[in-house]
Amino acid sequence: MPFLLAILGVLGAAAIWWYRMKAMNEAAREVADVVGRVQGNIRRKKLRKQAALSPLTAIDDPVVAAATLITAIVSEQGPILPRREAALREVVSEIAENQKKTDEAVVYAKWAAAQIDDTTIVIDKLAPFLRERLDPHERDDLLRMLSRVAQGGEQQRLRIADQRMVRLRQKLGFEVN
Repeated sequence: MPFLLAILGVLGAAAIWWYRMKAMNEAAREVADVVGRVQGNIRRKKLRKQAALSPLTAIDDPVVAAATLITAIVSEQGPILPRREAALREVVSEIAENQKKTDEAVVYAKWAAAQIDDTTIVIDKLAPFLRERLDPHERDDLLRMLSRVAQGGEQQRLRIADQRMVRLRQKLGFEVN
């Protein structure tokens, strides 16, 4: 009988340790799963951010950059309607060397603005690029061009958010009160 109790005790202890090891294994698997999900989320967020910036990183021409910046800010309030697109083409044609360059800049600007959800990203990426390549007078012209496109032939003038204009002016190197 004591021998049987000893065997039952050893079996009971082995069962308890087996259960504890199984529970620890499950806990470790859950922790590894959570860590994997967090790493995946971080990786996906990084990829989304890179994808969001990719249309902007490809821009190496101030005309295309200006058109994209104006389009992104104006399209923040909704789609660009034909009259407003005509106003955009008009202001871009003033700085583009020919009609082909105007068409290319407007088409790329519309596509890039549609790819990027956050106008702040566009301002943060393109305004410093334009600041480096434009003199103060040309940067001031850019702000006037934005205003003209916002007015743009539609019944109602678009109201560009004050924080967007302040941010744009700061990034372009203007002094902001």
